[in-house]
This record gives sequence, C-alpha cells and structure tokens, in this order.
Amino acid sequence: MSEQRSLPVPDGLEGERLDAALSRLFGFSRTRAAELIVAGEVLVDGRPPAKSDRVRAGAWLDVTLPPPVTTPMPVAEPVPGMTIVYEDDDIVVVNKPIGVAAHPTVGWTGPTVIGGLLGAGHTIATSGAAERQGIVHRLDANTTGAMAVAKSEHAYSWLKRAFKERTVDKRYHALVQGHPDPFRGTVDAPIDRHPSGDGRFAVVAGGKPSVTHYDTIEAFRAASLLDIKLETGRTHQIRVHMSALRHPCVGDLFYGADPTLSARLGITRQWLHAVALGFEHPSTGEWMSFSTDYPEDLQKALDVVRDES
Repeated sequence: MSEQRSLPVPDGLEGERLDAALSRLFGFSRTRAAELIVAGEVLVDGRPPAKSDRVRAGAWLDVTLPPPVTTPMPVAEPVPGMTIVYEDDDIVVVNKPIGVAAHPTVGWTGPTVIGGLLGAGHTIATSGAAERQGIVHRLDANTTGAMAVAKSEHAYSWLKRAFKERTVDKRYHALVQGHPDPFRGTVDAPIDRHPSGDGRFAVVAGGKPSVTHYDTIEAFRAASLLDIKLETGRTHQIRVHMSALRHPCVGDLFYGADPTLSARLGITRQWLHAVALGFEHPSTGEWMSFSTDYPEDLQKALDVVRDES
C-alpha cells in the first residue's frame, strides 16, 4: 500500500538536485527517485517538479511512496553451464557462466549461482540475508569465472572476513581497447554511483576507496589482454577503472566500449573473466588456488583480435 509523506526540505539539502535529495531523505536509489518524479508522485510547494530541479531549504515536499519492494528468494533449479571447480564440507567454488547473477535481486528474473547450487542438491550456509545465504563475494551477471560460496557457517564468517581484510587473491583477465600507458600500473580512484542515476558507477570524489592493479599480458593492434588483481571489490570496479583510463573492456557498451569493434569481434558483453581465486581454507588454513578457462565467447573474440594483429 502506498504511503503519503509531507515534510520540508532540511537545511542540509539546500541546492541539491531533487532526485538526489529524495534519495538521501528516503533511502532509495536516485533512479527510483527520478521514476517517482516522472510519474507525478512528487510535488514541491504544490507543483510538479523536474528531477534536475535544485531544492530550496524549507520548500514543502509531498511524496507518494510506493509499497516496499520485497527481494525475491532463490529458485532452486540447476543452471546450465555452471560447473563445480572444487567442493568440500566448507566451500564450493564454481565457474560461473554468462547471464547468471550471484543471488536474487529486485528486477533480476534470470538464473542465480545460489539457486543453481540449491537446485543441484548442494548445501549452502544459512548465514547472511535470506536471498543471498552463503554468498561471500559476487561477480556481475555477465562476468564469468571463479566464484566461491560458503557451505558451512564457519566458512561464511571466515571468508567474509578474508574478503573484507583483502587477504583473498582475486585475479581477472580483461581484453581492453587500445594500449594502457604505462603497460603495467595501478588505478587508485574512489568509486560510487554515477551522478546520472542510470545504474552505472564512476570514479567520484568522496566515493569508496578502490584499487586495481593491472599488467599487460599481450598487446594487439586494436586491444590489450590484461592480468588484473583487485585489492578492493567495488561494484563494476574493473569496468569503471578501465573506462576511466579510456581503455574500456571490449564489448562493454555500458561503459563506453566501441560498438563497431565489439561487433567485429562478435562479443556482446564485457570481455572480463575471473580467471583465478586464492584464499586460506577456512578449516585447515592451507592456501588454496583455483583457476578457470575462458568461456567460448571470450576465447573466440580473443582469437579474432589476435588474428587481426
């Protein structure tokens, strides 16, 4: 059931864009705030505003809030193409295919890693929010590769702490446009939501600290294959940092990739693969490393760019 809220704009929001002010006041995304404004669910001093209007302290807001959105629960069904790299009583490491999210989210109706594991009869830790139990880190739906899931409660706590303390070795391979200069380097630039509110992230002053190390494996005429090590694990981190260097991942149209090159290489998503994952085993303390091969679409694109060079 919708809820009516009426309140003055606080002094601290003077001069903010309306969509940003609503986001801060009510805790939903700027995208959702913009949708409410466009739908006529927001009045400022009794008049319909534009989402880009700047708010004035003391102006009166009338907002019709939608019913709270409930996060969907995992659907236990096997995921075609998702393979098990390693499994024991504490952990399971999967090679995640394209088009699979880590766990259910609002607006996602496709398959998930947790649903695929449950559907194949695997036990998952019950720690964490109900819709993402056992999930200790995530890959984007269209980023493939190695992903670990906790099976025991002890493993969940151990791995969550390991990711937080940055003791996990996370390595990716990315095919990026052009040639980064220098060939080896570090991007240390904070990341937060893009000001446009369109779902992208960006390098933003005051964002969350984000550190990406890269090293060129092979340079081609139109692109470079990079080995990337993450210190932090922000949403879209590699895609954002490579785009900020003006060398977006090939195929990543969301972050500025050249559609002509993407089409020529036959790639329809970002060329980004979680090639290796390493961490201390939660029970034995032994260092364990897992690696995954490129999926067919990435390998084909790489073969084309290699043949052209």
